[in-house]
Amino acid sequence: MLGALALVMVALAVVSPSLRRRNPHVWWALCGFPAALVRVVWTWRRLADLQGLSVPKRPAMALLGNVVVQGRALKPIKPRMGLPRWRRGGLVVRVRLHPGQVPEAYEAAAESMAHAWRVFAVRAASDSRGTVRLEASAWDPLSVAAEPFRGSLGLLSAVAGLWEDGARWLIDLRQIPHWLIVGATRSGKSTLVASLVSQWARQRVAMVGIDLKGGMELSLFGPRLSALATNRSEAAELLGRLVEITLGRMALCRAAGVRSVWELPPPEQPVPVIVIVDEVAELYLTATSADKAEVAQVSTAFLRLGQLGAALGVHLVVAGQRVGSDLGPGVTALRAQLAGRVCFRVSDKGTAEMALGDLDREALDAVQAISVDTPGVAVAFGARGGGWMRARSHLVTPEQAQETAQRFAHLTPAMGQLYAGGVA
Repeated sequence: MLGALALVMVALAVVSPSLRRRNPHVWWALCGFPAALVRVVWTWRRLADLQGLSVPKRPAMALLGNVVVQGRALKPIKPRMGLPRWRRGGLVVRVRLHPGQVPEAYEAAAESMAHAWRVFAVRAASDSRGTVRLEASAWDPLSVAAEPFRGSLGLLSAVAGLWEDGARWLIDLRQIPHWLIVGATRSGKSTLVASLVSQWARQRVAMVGIDLKGGMELSLFGPRLSALATNRSEAAELLGRLVEITLGRMALCRAAGVRSVWELPPPEQPVPVIVIVDEVAELYLTATSADKAEVAQVSTAFLRLGQLGAALGVHLVVAGQRVGSDLGPGVTALRAQLAGRVCFRVSDKGTAEMALGDLDREALDAVQAISVDTPGVAVAFGARGGGWMRARSHLVTPEQAQETAQRFAHLTPAMGQLYAGGVA
């Protein structure tokens, strides 16, 4: 029996390097996790002692004659740790906090744990009082492009990719109704839009596009778009119709005595509308006085949709290579309505500040650290706890996006069906 076990261990040790390269998840299940489990259990007491997580049985001060002496306990009690549990690409272990301890102490010790356990990273979080959850990632989840998500989700939800802790990066327009996505050429911005559209295309929603590159980007999804504007004049007209749709839905809700379309009976709920904008900066560039009037019209329509759309089933997904305050106050006002933010690698600091600067200054440093050879990596808001985190979008090719749009073209409603009364 022992001989057979030894042969198995030797075989795993021989194939381990090759298996890790070819199929890291299988390697982790067979080799990586058992070894990490031993290291976690073996090193826990020493880690807890060195990082100040253990507590003494008795107070650290004692009375010696008439003198109070402060010392260090010889046998402190380590925090009680549960058995590490396997998860895809990592492990999870729960620890019970000593009285007086807070999860921040474990966050400070996370880097030491990662080195001791020989894993890529360890993150500490608390989802219940008195315990902390330690999540270890065996490797960087963002080091490889992930395959697109193909499961079913709730209405207006889409899995954009993976967070850097290995969790699914979910974009839910019911929770965060409007999004701003910025990124330089070949940074992954268009791939993210394609991934989102490919998933929303399977749902009973309407999508309209505004693409001032002459439709080169969003025309791939043409069969699934209820309307597509390819210049600013068409965009102004389309946005005007969307404002009319929004006002009609407002009247419908007022007549029914509800505050949003989601409070209406399901048969009476109008089709949700997702407005996808590519190269938003082109909408705000002016050269003549006529351009200024058109820009003002577009800007006003955007603001009204941003302010009213969340409760009325109209959502904005605005993307661009460059979005700066130099484009005018309309852009800054629109930015305030777009609570969801995704920032890929950008060419200028001003765009990163426009996307993230008003939310968290530390996120700017993370954006500037994104390298050219990691397309699809971005800094986004919406991670657990409501803060920011690095993420990587799923890889969806133009051919895959186009095929999905054609396959679900039968779900595309006409513009007239988006009004409250069902007619234009």
